[in-house]
Amino acid sequence: MIQTVGIVGLGALGMLYADHFSKHMADKDIKIIVNKERKDRYESRPLTINGKETHFNYVLEDDADAAVDLILFCVKGNQLADSLETAKHYIGPQTTILSVLNGISSEEEIAKRYPASQIVHCVAQGMDAVREEQNLFYERKGELRIGIDDPAKQSRLADLETFFQKTAFPYTIETDIVHRIWKKFMLNVGVNQVVMLTEGIYADAQEDGETRDLMIAAMKEVIQLAQAEGIHLNEKDLEDNLKLLATLSPKNMPSMRQDGLAKRPSEVELFAGTVIEKAKKHQLAVPTNMYLYGKIKEMESHYSL
Repeated sequence: MIQTVGIVGLGALGMLYADHFSKHMADKDIKIIVNKERKDRYESRPLTINGKETHFNYVLEDDADAAVDLILFCVKGNQLADSLETAKHYIGPQTTILSVLNGISSEEEIAKRYPASQIVHCVAQGMDAVREEQNLFYERKGELRIGIDDPAKQSRLADLETFFQKTAFPYTIETDIVHRIWKKFMLNVGVNQVVMLTEGIYADAQEDGETRDLMIAAMKEVIQLAQAEGIHLNEKDLEDNLKLLATLSPKNMPSMRQDGLAKRPSEVELFAGTVIEKAKKHQLAVPTNMYLYGKIKEMESHYSL
């Protein structure tokens, strides 16, 4: 039974989920795991969600009195290794682990540090949350698509479903979670990278034109790659992603564009970088992702100048 939750990472998704659980659970049972510098900062400059000041239960990474029943990793890909260390005192044999990171490799990385048997695969989808400094804005909460890659994890999945029902958390159980992860990966490779490069908003990718064409070209390269990897991704999945994109608030923007505005390193390595690396193995041409990778790396090279 899941009664306590730990969250590592208070970006847009971490804040979104912490806020949701706080409406259905006691504060003491929701632990936002941080270092002292972040704890002091959050307590002296409270976060806001849709304009309302919010106070969470911040706990220091070394102060765990017990492991939590569920832990969510909500960090950027380049922060995952550090976050696995941050969480170590809060993960025990009973802890179920969820990663809402983008890309297709975070569960593999977590399994190098913690037992794969404790990991339930998931994909965060359909939200339009944007974090700007201490402030989170969102209209759509989206949902978590959850599933298992091993029947031995069925009891963990059942416990998670019971917990999500109890806390009114939006979720869907996927029978083929690996396919779903690749489908979300395809969407991110397209919309996240292209909207960052063009310095735009969702509206630019929702409307016909060069931005949308570039996005679709990048996504089609993922279909080709997935099929080479034995994943049955196809044009219908692409159409589904375009329909999902159409539901997002036009004035909002994906996470990589938020990174660009803040001049933070983006997740281009998780997206185009992964596509390029895996394409080499299969001797596939991925010119659109090569182009995006080069252009985004060039943008990022000017951040510190």
